[in-house]
Amino acid sequence: MKNFLKVAVFSLLIIFLFAGFANFGVPRIEPAPPPTEEKVDLSSLTMDQFLVLGEKIYKGKGTCTLCHNALGGRAPLLEKAAAVSAARLKNSRYKGEATDIESYLVESMIKPSAFVVAGFGKKGTNDAVSPMPDVSTGSIGLNEVELAAVTAYLQDLSGVEVTVKIPKDAGDSAEEEEEEQRKPYETVEDILSEVGCGACHKVGEDEGEQGPNLTKIGATRSAAHIRKSILDPNAELSKGFEKDLMPKDYGTQLYASELEMLVDYLAKLK
Repeated sequence: MKNFLKVAVFSLLIIFLFAGFANFGVPRIEPAPPPTEEKVDLSSLTMDQFLVLGEKIYKGKGTCTLCHNALGGRAPLLEKAAAVSAARLKNSRYKGEATDIESYLVESMIKPSAFVVAGFGKKGTNDAVSPMPDVSTGSIGLNEVELAAVTAYLQDLSGVEVTVKIPKDAGDSAEEEEEEQRKPYETVEDILSEVGCGACHKVGEDEGEQGPNLTKIGATRSAAHIRKSILDPNAELSKGFEKDLMPKDYGTQLYASELEMLVDYLAKLK
């Protein structure tokens, strides 16, 4: 009887320890809305301020520098993007509808496959399809004002005339309008597509080569490790890959249920 009581007390102690760790030791993942639009009063904005806004979006919400940088070689550099736009419009490989530099730059952000710089297309497409997502949708979701600001910044960065006009009809009303939360993604395929995982990783039907191959990630990594790698990609780097190549804000871009759906999917890839 004495031994039974010891075992019972020990078992209860273990149960309470696990329960306490589960409730207080494991970080809780709270649903969060996607990145919000810039709140600005366009009616009083100068062009210099508009260019600063464009640079902020380019390096921040737009996540442009994650791929368009001199380190990774994942996408073409954009310092001369506006300067070479005229030549690209005349290129026989161009299949878009832009008519000038400004419209070409906007088109390159929302229809990136209209012209793919040689060597930067999806594998097996002969540079006909770009791995870049439409930045006006999905997790990036730039609005019309933000697209205009980035376009103006790219023109200024290239040293060409800034032809973009600061929008005047989206000022205070845009600031006061309450942003609605998006609907949750329904499938893993939606998540992979909208978040743009395939632009860097080989996963699903995509053949990205800039990040680790995920087609069998579940055979070598646990669900907990995969979850941590998504939420804190710099915590443990795969061999051959550098820090800061993967966005750090997927914990806010994805709802908790979406994150767990993605983790479960990847953990089963064996």
